[in-house]
Amino acid sequence: MTGVPASAAGGSSGAQGAARGAASRRGGADGASGAARPSAVESGKADRADRAADRSAEEQEDGKPARGGKITAAAVNQASVWNVANLLTMLRLLLVPGFVMLMLADGGYDPAWRSFAWAAFAVAMITDLFDGHLARTYNLVTDFGKIADPIADKAIMGAALICLSGLGDLPWWVTGVILGRELGITLLRFLVIRYGVIPASRGGKLKTLTQGVAVGMYVLALTGWLATLRFWVMAVAVVLTVVTGLDYVRQAIVLRRRGIAERRAVLEGSEG
Repeated sequence: MTGVPASAAGGSSGAQGAARGAASRRGGADGASGAARPSAVESGKADRADRAADRSAEEQEDGKPARGGKITAAAVNQASVWNVANLLTMLRLLLVPGFVMLMLADGGYDPAWRSFAWAAFAVAMITDLFDGHLARTYNLVTDFGKIADPIADKAIMGAALICLSGLGDLPWWVTGVILGRELGITLLRFLVIRYGVIPASRGGKLKTLTQGVAVGMYVLALTGWLATLRFWVMAVAVVLTVVTGLDYVRQAIVLRRRGIAERRAVLEGSEG
C-alpha cells in the first residue's frame, strides 16, 4: 500500500486546522453580534414606538392635539356654566329687582334708601367690568354668558333710567335716547351677524363708563354743585351715546357691503 507523503498529510491537517480556526472565529463574532442585536419582538416594539412618536410630532406640528390629549383638550375647552364669570353675571341679574325696590322705597326720595340703591348699582357696574375680563382671560366663555351678560347690562341700566325718569329726576327723552341706542345697536348686531361681528370700540367703552358714572350720580340724592356736575356728566354721556351709535351704524354698513362683495366674488369665481 502506497503511503501518503508526510508533507502532504501535514499540509492537509494544517489546512483543516486553519478552517476550524476560522469557523471558530466566525462563530465567536456571530455570537457577539447576536448578543448585541435585539430580538425580533423587541425590534417590532421599537419600530411601533418610533412610528407613534413620529405621528404625535406631526400632529403637534400641524396644530392638532395628540391622540392622548384630545380628551383633556375637550375638557378644558368646555367651561362649566357654574364658573366665576357667569356667577357674577347672575348676581347682576339678581341685583336688578333689588335695586328697583331700594330705589322706590319710601316714595323714592329718601336719601338713605337712595344710598343703598346706589350701592347695588355700583356693585352691578363693577361686576360688569370683571365678568367679561375673567371669561376671556381664563377661557370661561359659555353660551349662557354670551346671552346673559348683555341682558344683565341693559337690565340694570334700563331699570335705573326708568326709575329716575319716573321719579322726575331725569328727563324722559334722555332715557329714550340711551335705551333706544342700546336696543337699536343690539338689533343691528344681529342683522349683520351673517357678515361678521362689529367689535367694541374704545368710544363704546368710554360711553359705558360715562353712563355708569352719570346714572350713579343721579341715583344719589346730590345737591349743590354736585347736582350741577352730574348734569354735565350726563350731557357728556348722551353725546357719547349718540356719536358711538352712529359709528356702529357706519361699521355695520361697511361690514354688510364688504360681505356682499365677497359673496359676489365667490359666485362669479365659481361660475367662471
